[in-house]
Amino acid sequence: MVLSKSPHEAKDTSDDLPTDNISSGLSSLKTSHRLNQIDSVRALGVGDHIALPQLVVCGDQSAGKSSVLEGISGCPFPRQDGLCTRFSTEIVLRHNTAICRKAASLIPSPLRTPQEREEFASFSREFEDFNELPGIIQEASRLMGVRCSEFPDAPAFATDVLRLEVEGNTGLHLTLVDLPGLITVSENPKDIDMVRRLVDSYLESSRTIILAVIPATSDAETQTIIQRARHFDKDCIRTIGVITKPDLINKGTEERVARLAKNLDRTKLRHGFFLLKNPSPTELAEGITFQQRAQAESDFFSSPPWKAQGLDGTRVGIENLRRFLQEFLDNHIEQELPKVREEVYRLLKGLREEIAHLGPERSQPTQIRMFLTRVSTEFQSILKNGLEGNYDPRDGTFSTKDHVNTDCRLRAAIHTANEKFAEFIGMHGQQRKVIPDAPCDNDCTSDAANIATSVVAEDDCTSAGTEDETTQGGEVLVTKKEMLAWVKKMYLETRGRELPGNYNHSLLKGLFHAQSASWDKISRSHVDSIVALVTQYLSFVINSVLEDVTVREKVWKNVKIAFDKNIEASHEELGKLLQDEQGHPITYNHYYTDNIQKARHEGAKEHLENAVKNAILPSYHRSSNSTGFQVDISRLVDSLQARIEVNMVDRACSEALIDLDAYYKVAIKTFVDNVCRQVIERHILAPLPTVFDPTVVSGYSDEDLLRLAAESPQTSHRRVEALKLQRALKQSLQELSL
Repeated sequence: MVLSKSPHEAKDTSDDLPTDNISSGLSSLKTSHRLNQIDSVRALGVGDHIALPQLVVCGDQSAGKSSVLEGISGCPFPRQDGLCTRFSTEIVLRHNTAICRKAASLIPSPLRTPQEREEFASFSREFEDFNELPGIIQEASRLMGVRCSEFPDAPAFATDVLRLEVEGNTGLHLTLVDLPGLITVSENPKDIDMVRRLVDSYLESSRTIILAVIPATSDAETQTIIQRARHFDKDCIRTIGVITKPDLINKGTEERVARLAKNLDRTKLRHGFFLLKNPSPTELAEGITFQQRAQAESDFFSSPPWKAQGLDGTRVGIENLRRFLQEFLDNHIEQELPKVREEVYRLLKGLREEIAHLGPERSQPTQIRMFLTRVSTEFQSILKNGLEGNYDPRDGTFSTKDHVNTDCRLRAAIHTANEKFAEFIGMHGQQRKVIPDAPCDNDCTSDAANIATSVVAEDDCTSAGTEDETTQGGEVLVTKKEMLAWVKKMYLETRGRELPGNYNHSLLKGLFHAQSASWDKISRSHVDSIVALVTQYLSFVINSVLEDVTVREKVWKNVKIAFDKNIEASHEELGKLLQDEQGHPITYNHYYTDNIQKARHEGAKEHLENAVKNAILPSYHRSSNSTGFQVDISRLVDSLQARIEVNMVDRACSEALIDLDAYYKVAIKTFVDNVCRQVIERHILAPLPTVFDPTVVSGYSDEDLLRLAAESPQTSHRRVEALKLQRALKQSLQELSL
């Protein structure tokens, strides 16, 4: 936009400002202090991230906004019929009787590229009077790329902001934003939408005071600014109406405008309307002063046509608007500043977390090595504590995550898994498990039972070789007689030069190998479960110490490579243990002989009990002098002699079964301990802290370091921006706390 006066006719009126009148409106001590706080925070760039209280002058095209701006500020700013209506203008007034300074700068749109932002930042112009402003505006327009004679195909509007700072004897601290006028007709329909979006971006903030300017020559209901203001401010708690150009209406229509000004028309606002008469083009050309404008405005509304309308005197004229804005701004700012402080604090807190997430700068190999050394040290510390069972919450949040529960208390989880393994293999590790015989009916005679036993034994001898096939290596439930039949089959296949009643040493070996066949599958499954558990734990640790997802994925690959070597070593160790179990049974554990003796004693005890029961007379001999029972001695002797095993094969098989049970109990305990100690502890758990520790990092080449953890240009740029904003937020909190 350009000045309505030519540069030769324009007059710098900054020294003629009616400071007394202005002070009575907007320059109260409290208001000046608060507005200065807001302006300081906005100057720090915080306004791009947090909505700040601001006064926005907006309206449809040619509504008289610029004259309203001039009336409020007392400064002859450009009007809307020029280039300045092509973008937003932020007008900052600072009262300082010791300095007289005027400056212009540009605030780039967030859509601008980094290079364009640098160009905008270099744009800084100081001027002595407002005659120089049109040239500055044209220069800024060219930099923004706004359509003009030089660039007829360029966009008609820009989302950048021209910032004008006036420091001197202004009489007040105030920031106003002049927005482009809303348009409904354009050669390019995109221009209409762009201006609307630009205006909406200001109106949608709950901290924006909307000064909606509408001309008296138009119906208020048809004014786009009223519609947009109602859209974002449904209760009209921050919208103030300003009616301009009452001197241009047809005679006799004053009542219509008066009804609107008295808030009696269909268009109603909670805070009502103010009626202003802006200077005419002739008055502007003659260089009307602020005092002359106020007097001309007073004379106009004192004329009979307007005096007859019964207007509220406090709602007419620029002076009354100023006084109202002072009170309104005071209340609005005092209400919003605590919220602003709270938002600044929240943003600062989130920014600190983001900066911590970004971590230190990592553009050089030395910086990356320091970063990875710190990460690996923390990683190693957490792993050691997890292995030792030191569950300090400071070492990570693994032990407190609901979805993880105790799975991430590493040592506790390992103990639980090992105990389940020991319990499971103890219950299901035998290929053939003996179950109690089915109870015999009462009428079942001893001879019949013997016959049945003999038949079952013969059948089992012939079918024992097919059990493995039918169960596919799974657990087989057998009775003791069926178990003896299977042992007898193996005995017959392994006979050598031993005397009758004894068995070949290879029999116990074959029986044990067959009985422990499922150890391979069960133990390998257990090791796999431990690997899965530890892998999950490593993943949680990596996630805890590394926030950068890209770096985390690369480091995780290296950790997995190292851990996979440990897994491979554990499987090799387990294979050796299983291979050892395939050799000849060897033990020096006295528990083996204890089990044999215990089994034989139990057998003798059982036989003695049966013999005694058989020797008891079926009837009691009672007399008047004594009660009790008698024992048939000869029958007891016969029962005891029956324990002598005549069948040498059966005797050898019984002895072999007792030896098998005794050795199996010793061997399985040893095997479980070896799996837990030699496989899991030695190869999976003990090397864990070394999969990614400082010594590993020290061995990385510069190329490895850059490949692993060099940050992207976007991350580096974001860190610079975040640190800059963090400083601005901290300074803003200091400003707002004063």
